Amino acid sequence: MAKEKQFVREIADIHSDFPQWYTDVVLKTELVDYGPVKGTMVIRPYGYAVWENIQKALDERFKATGHVNAYFPMLIPYSYLLKEAEHVEGFAPEVATVTHAGGAELTEKLVIRPTSETIICDMYAKWIQSYRDLPVLINQWANVVRWEKTTRPFLRTSEFLWQEGHTVHATQEEAEEETLKMLAVYKEFAENVLAMPVLTGRKSEKEKFAGAVATYSMEAMMLDGKSLQAGTTHFLGQNFANAFGIKFLDKDGTHKMPYQTSWGVSTRLIGALIMAHGDERGLKLPPRVAPVQVVIVPIAAAKPGVLDAAKALADTLNASGIRAKLDDRDFSPGWKFNEWEMKGVPLRLELGPRDLEGGVVTAARRDTTEKTTLPLSGIAETVKNVLDTVHNDMFAAAKRFMDSHIKPVSTLDELGAAVENGWALADWCGDRACEDKIKEQFQATSRNMPFDQSTLGKTCVCCGKKAKHKIYFGKAY
Repeated sequence: MAKEKQFVREIADIHSDFPQWYTDVVLKTELVDYGPVKGTMVIRPYGYAVWENIQKALDERFKATGHVNAYFPMLIPYSYLLKEAEHVEGFAPEVATVTHAGGAELTEKLVIRPTSETIICDMYAKWIQSYRDLPVLINQWANVVRWEKTTRPFLRTSEFLWQEGHTVHATQEEAEEETLKMLAVYKEFAENVLAMPVLTGRKSEKEKFAGAVATYSMEAMMLDGKSLQAGTTHFLGQNFANAFGIKFLDKDGTHKMPYQTSWGVSTRLIGALIMAHGDERGLKLPPRVAPVQVVIVPIAAAKPGVLDAAKALADTLNASGIRAKLDDRDFSPGWKFNEWEMKGVPLRLELGPRDLEGGVVTAARRDTTEKTTLPLSGIAETVKNVLDTVHNDMFAAAKRFMDSHIKPVSTLDELGAAVENGWALADWCGDRACEDKIKEQFQATSRNMPFDQSTLGKTCVCCGKKAKHKIYFGKAY
């Protein structure tokens, strides 16, 4: 019996030690393991399957909006970074360089990409000649390296996987429209695939991407009340076009400089869905990205017909497009229940002699732990409906939690109290000095400014000067 309880016992209490709970969960559920180089992670098959499902869903959305995939080298000449001063300043502390190769010192050191604006812009300068070449709508699925001082699997690692979109447009209006369109794509994906509510808005000048004119983010709330920046889009203006000499011959016969965007999400999304949905039992995966959507556990498998019926059930579900797995391993049902609950499988189906006699299967939802019986007749369609209900209920629960942990504030004391277990929505004058003061006093940073500014108050929460923006503050990962 002790063996059957080991999973929950080996996970720290989510309420008293959230950081350790997170580490225990990602390791015990075999999402990742630590790599041999400090700050790196090995994404194990179960974790990589989540990423594959994320990648597939996003890739479909990118292509539906006219984007195509390409791939660019991970090694970048160091001189490329120097072409855009603000960009190199922003990434300098995180850059990993290569100084030797083939046993010899390189004449110019190389950078392992922390992001790819510079090398992609160098290519765009070659490829773009005329207005007929625009717009350029390219996305890349790749790995990047940023030499982080403090690391945690998925949330912040020295190497991670991501996608980065890089587009070029003839006009500022087109580029700005692209920046907001891709932010909306991310938000729709977060809500309809990850069952994760997010707040979207513009970042402050202090928090924007190095080299951008404007940065927009989607912020997700974790179960400890902290914010996780789950994705960003950037209007780059003409900064990189100017630095890399990107020009095009327009219809009027004059050479002009185009406008650019970039946007990306990463394997950090896996950390986000863990911390937005998990509980004391472990993972609670949204059905649309879960590697296994339904696990089938035979009860009294040695009894005649049980195992054959369980295999037939698995085949029926898989044939209908449901990711189902039959667990016919030589462990007790209770041990299997614990393991699959910890791994966050959305729906468990138990099939035993009594179920077969009644023409039903016993179903247990991971999100609510509720048990019910489902008729075996038409089971595939029934299970699809249950999985949709699980998704909707998970999103609703996360939305209730987020909404209940956002507090409008009008004083610094109220702000300090709000960011202890959520976000503060405050009026802000727009000055960096106030952001710095709030960070120093409460270890909270500005997250983004909502698009709806209709409730803007009169004075800044920090200095009392005239307020210019409504903005969210919170502690963040």
